[in-house]
Amino acid sequence: MAMQVKRFFAADMRQAMNRVKEELGADAAILSTRRLAGGVELTAALDYSAQPLPARANPELEAELRKTSQKILSAKTDFEQRAQIAAGGRDRQLLDSVLEHTAEVARLRPDENPAQSRSAADQQELAQMRSELMGLRELIELQMGNMGWQGLRQQQPGQAALWRKLQQMGLPADVISSLMKKIPQDLQPRQAWKMVLALLARSVQTPKDEPVMQGGVIALVGPAGMGKTTTLAKLAARYVLEHGAQNIAIVSMDSYRIGAQEQLKTLGRILNVPVSHVEAGQSLEQALLPLAKKRIVLVDTAGLPASDPQLTLQLDNLTSRKLPIRNYLVLAATSQAQVLKAAWHAYKRCGLAGCIITKLDEAVSMGEVLGMAIGQGLAVAYTTDGPKIPDDIQVSRSHQLVSRAVRMQNPDEPGEEVMAELYAGVCQKARHVV
Repeated sequence: MAMQVKRFFAADMRQAMNRVKEELGADAAILSTRRLAGGVELTAALDYSAQPLPARANPELEAELRKTSQKILSAKTDFEQRAQIAAGGRDRQLLDSVLEHTAEVARLRPDENPAQSRSAADQQELAQMRSELMGLRELIELQMGNMGWQGLRQQQPGQAALWRKLQQMGLPADVISSLMKKIPQDLQPRQAWKMVLALLARSVQTPKDEPVMQGGVIALVGPAGMGKTTTLAKLAARYVLEHGAQNIAIVSMDSYRIGAQEQLKTLGRILNVPVSHVEAGQSLEQALLPLAKKRIVLVDTAGLPASDPQLTLQLDNLTSRKLPIRNYLVLAATSQAQVLKAAWHAYKRCGLAGCIITKLDEAVSMGEVLGMAIGQGLAVAYTTDGPKIPDDIQVSRSHQLVSRAVRMQNPDEPGEEVMAELYAGVCQKARHVV
């Protein structure tokens, strides 16, 4: 039978692999992978017999690629024979060896090669080989996740059912994996579900006392669109209703949005609370000096991009050793996991006392933002779920957060491909930890 060779283009490796299976079947062999603008290119063949690799201009990397290809073929054969990742430790060791090898080759730079000179064509070839190696690594991790999920589903159906439920809540793979390690395999489904929810509640940190009622200087930080100004208004109104307007003040560091300034001025007039702004060339410390006798000062900040130099200056103001400021990262439950992670990376340098979860009324799930808080050890101080001031803000309690996450659970059960991709993330993180 003649060999069939075909190229596939897709947004990511998982979609490309699915197209290969649909058109060529599960017996197709992957010949090469390449990352392109907007996706990946994958070349696959049916009835393929491995041929010797042609000579290339880079003998050192060529030898490394040949070794890697042999290990990949060996790993693929071993996976197919075992069909269960949980059957033993050899699969784990073999995959680690292959991935470590590909990572080592992929990290090589042109100046690390013994050759004294390298042409532009050689450098381009090196970049292409590195891209191919990284594509192979991603492919193996995807296959590893699929094998792992199928093994779990067949050998431990109860555990697999819990995985599905937690995925429907939107929780990330690392949080699910951490919870599942603590669940005995012999529990009945209802008992296991109660136990995993209890463990999830314990994983969520919440403050013992309401932050605003403790007094001091509290700043709300985070990217634009997370709801910082509206949340600050709710906190201010909440405090005034409880303790009056004599001992509270509001300071704005946001000199970029006129609308935000007007909103705070209006709030100040309604609540009879003084509102001041940090002027150009003025530090936050200077702006706070006239408010030293106030029991609580709420600071609104500008939602600046991580690449904006002004963000560094703003965070430096918030990390002053002379000011005991508690900074709370405001995270919208409507944001994607990558956006939440980027926000944490951008603002963690100012020292975060915790986070505030906003826009729960607009979110389809809260597993992503809850997983972010758990993974980074951020105490969830408040949640907001509507525009009403101050009604739509609540002091967080861990069991209430988990109960709400369950109520917002996606009713549609995830497919096998989704679960395999989720499990692939676990395998990838486990490899980096070892």
